[in-house]
Amino acid sequence: MDLKSQKVKLNDGHFIPVLGFGTYAPEEVPKSEALEATKFAIEIGFRHIDSARMYQNEEQVGQAIRSKIADGAVKREDIFYTSKLWCTFLQPDLVRPALEKSLKDLQLDYVDLYIIHFPVAMKPGEELLPKDENGKIILDSVDLCRTWEALEKCKDAGLTKSIGVSNFNHKQLEKILNKLGLKYKPVCNQVECHPYLNQSKLLNFCKSHDIVLVAYSALGSQRVKGWMNQNHPVLLEDPVLCAIAKKNKQTPALVALRYQIQRGIVVLIKSFNKKRIKENTQQEVASHKLHAQNIAHLAGIDAHELAGRAVRGGAAVCASDVPDAHRVVHGRGRDQAAVRTEGQAGDVVRVAPQLFVEGPGRQVPQLQPLVLARGRQVFDFELSPEDMKAIDGINRNTRYNEILFGVGHPDYPFSEEY
Repeated sequence: MDLKSQKVKLNDGHFIPVLGFGTYAPEEVPKSEALEATKFAIEIGFRHIDSARMYQNEEQVGQAIRSKIADGAVKREDIFYTSKLWCTFLQPDLVRPALEKSLKDLQLDYVDLYIIHFPVAMKPGEELLPKDENGKIILDSVDLCRTWEALEKCKDAGLTKSIGVSNFNHKQLEKILNKLGLKYKPVCNQVECHPYLNQSKLLNFCKSHDIVLVAYSALGSQRVKGWMNQNHPVLLEDPVLCAIAKKNKQTPALVALRYQIQRGIVVLIKSFNKKRIKENTQQEVASHKLHAQNIAHLAGIDAHELAGRAVRGGAAVCASDVPDAHRVVHGRGRDQAAVRTEGQAGDVVRVAPQLFVEGPGRQVPQLQPLVLARGRQVFDFELSPEDMKAIDGINRNTRYNEILFGVGHPDYPFSEEY
């Protein structure tokens, strides 16, 4: 991994940016928010955008990418875009049409990476979650090696530059790698990976075959019913992680992300708001006097339970709940808050009002601009070997994304140890 260029070389010669912006959001989040979120991500430096047919937002994500190309912010070759082949399209004859549908929605000529989303096949068809009369997902069977051959043909046709997999265990990877007539190895395996599920054995296996591990749910934070276990502990409240964050003067979220990057893992940051992101999310997130490092610390409050109190036209947060060097003093209008930093009194950070809460004990909704700005700071510090070892020690093999509909299927990947 070359942290200077912030990219990783794939086994087919292409390069993938180390830090990616994930566009998944729960159903209650309007798909239109993907447009503004993706545009903002590109504006602040993200060049790796991750989406999928299943997310049903590729039209908006594509629009965002094309708008930033049109205004000269980036060129198409600057963007690394990942799409995914959903479970209802795993039959070989459905693979290329599924990719072509994504390209049509995106209005792009090619994707940079196309991966099998999940190795459990569902009933083929346009219905993404086909269910029987009892509301149970209708599953199917498929030879994943034949599916892989169809992906290879998509690569040869120039529809995608690279091909890979997601949520595969090592045995499923071996099946592809040992396939007779294999033309292209998977360049990556995108899996849930965070300090509570550090995937050390799978990581070692992938590295031994020159396959890059890409981490989703790197903060273990999105708990979507039907897909995730709601009873698992909150990763960012782990005392070891919090202690290391305090020692390094960073947030637990930044430490969790940096941990993965130092292990050679590509990391996706997924962020969404429950409320519609306003059209002014492209406004400056800080005055020019406030350093990016300070923005990163301020953004870290999205991961904590804060006690807020409504003030006229805005909100305030108890000073003791904000990172040591930063104090939110009081609200200023609907989109500003005054911040006092060390050596700088009264600098103003421009934020959307939903950054704060009205009433004690409510979790702060994630705010796209600050969350993303914070994420870029993973390149500004380094964890010591002792820190890395300590974080290794909190692994619990806790999987937030159990993807329960596939349990019991012969290809369900999480029945294996890794």
